[in-house]
Amino acid sequence: MVWANAERFGNAVSFRRRVDGTWVDVTARDFAAQVMAVAKGLLAAGLEPGDRIGLMSKTRYEWTLLDLAIWHAGGVVVPIYETSSAEQVEWILSDSGAKAVFVETAAHRDTVDSVVAGLPEVRHVWQVEGPAAGASGAVDELTALGAGVSDEDVHTRRRLAGADDTATLVYTSGTTGRPKGCELTHRNLLAEIRSDIAAFPQLMQAGNSLLVFLPLAHILARVIALCGVYTRVTLGHTPDVKNLVEDLGTFRPTFVVAVPRVFEKVYNGAKQKAHASGKGKIFDAAEATAVQYSEALSAGGPGLGLKLKHALFGKLVYSKLQAALGGRCIAAVSGGAPLGERLAHFFRGVGVPVLEGYGLTETTAAACVNTKSAFRVGTVGKPVGGTSVRIADDGEVLIKGDVVFRGYWNNEAATKESLEDGWFHTGDLGKLDDEGFLSITGRKKEIIVTAGGKNVSPAVLEDRLRAHPLISQCMVVGDAQPFIGALITIDPEFFPAWKEQNGKPESATVADLVDDEALRAEIQAAVDEANQAVSKAEAIKKFRILPVDFTEAGGEMTPSLKLRRSVVASTYKQDIEAIYTR
Repeated sequence: MVWANAERFGNAVSFRRRVDGTWVDVTARDFAAQVMAVAKGLLAAGLEPGDRIGLMSKTRYEWTLLDLAIWHAGGVVVPIYETSSAEQVEWILSDSGAKAVFVETAAHRDTVDSVVAGLPEVRHVWQVEGPAAGASGAVDELTALGAGVSDEDVHTRRRLAGADDTATLVYTSGTTGRPKGCELTHRNLLAEIRSDIAAFPQLMQAGNSLLVFLPLAHILARVIALCGVYTRVTLGHTPDVKNLVEDLGTFRPTFVVAVPRVFEKVYNGAKQKAHASGKGKIFDAAEATAVQYSEALSAGGPGLGLKLKHALFGKLVYSKLQAALGGRCIAAVSGGAPLGERLAHFFRGVGVPVLEGYGLTETTAAACVNTKSAFRVGTVGKPVGGTSVRIADDGEVLIKGDVVFRGYWNNEAATKESLEDGWFHTGDLGKLDDEGFLSITGRKKEIIVTAGGKNVSPAVLEDRLRAHPLISQCMVVGDAQPFIGALITIDPEFFPAWKEQNGKPESATVADLVDDEALRAEIQAAVDEANQAVSKAEAIKKFRILPVDFTEAGGEMTPSLKLRRSVVASTYKQDIEAIYTR
């Protein structure tokens, strides 16, 4: 795809990269030349077809450049989250048998250097950012190294790869145990890219633009970025979510791809701002209208009164939300975790439908997705083209098709357990409706069985609770206990506004207020709202407010913002016990 674009659409703008605070165009021709130059350097460094090469970096232009250059040199890309610990880096490099690794910063290099002595196979460590001011980074270094290699040598090497050769080993961040390497082939990636293009024809069009800010080590972000290269959508990268609103404003993407937490933050931020500036009532009315409007779209269409109200709030409120996404955003794609129904209705009502999908690393990202023409809020859509989904007798979701991975690298036992007659056992529970829309109802292994024998799926309650602006994270508990409880953390961004509205001292921390009546009443209201979605036996009876939030640094969250339940259960063992003893 790199060469087809360069030869036929050489002047098309493939990327806009951030240089000293401004966006600089990179044409398809320029990009192909850079991919070629780096690939030559990899050949000159002695890398052979099939060699695994680690790539540890934040989301940036060079990530995509190196990803494609490694493939051109016949290599297998092994992404590593830039937040990984030395122990995780050592495991991934040693298990994959990596021959080389790219790191982004001096800090990443220190992490790799601390373990590389025990990894005799790693022969090269290249740093993307120059180790000192003015020093060359990996791209320049490899370009110079490969100056004597011919174009034809690289073309010969890249043509060696077949559809069923391994393209990448993606280590699942894993909510338990050591990460497993998912072996994805070129066929897997092409099947996923082609089915995504078919699912999103309005988005995947030459000339559209996409801002990538999720970690590219996550398969969803990476596949969508590759779709962009394939369809000549202009790609931008932003490494830091802290600058996201500013970057959205200057890049002005046609669409964005994110995990639900990002949409929750956009919504909560807008709500908080409105309430803090005395416009809370207008926002709340606009929110209710957006939800009603979206619900009406699913049930025969809105009436005249609702249309007029919706148009009024369009000018007053929705236009501001659209402006926060850059002003040109026609849709968003969400995956990685469930998006609450109310939030999905809200964004669709605002005019930016969030197309929720479902998949795993093992299915090369999306196996199902909502599309503009087949959209049902509360579901994760229909299977993508060429993919089959069925529900096993115990409710587990099974997936088959060209997007399903080959197996777990060096782990035959785990492969046998998860793949049966080509069907991948996802570990998720779900149901298919009459029209083929899939709903995820929980995780097989996360099912809580109370002392009374009631099976409870925590996801339903947790999704609803996280939709409340004051709540950051929560974990439902109650295995072998007489009732369901919950651990709840407070959103640090919304907390200052809440304190101001409720007359609490500015200096008060969450730890100071865990037993505060007003705070507990607010959380209780959110719990009551969540409990409406479940039966009495499944309802949360008691909760604990924790003094600190769950974070990736603390080990409670994976890099893709999934809850590590075992870590939370162990760290907050006494808080869980207190739910059942006090």
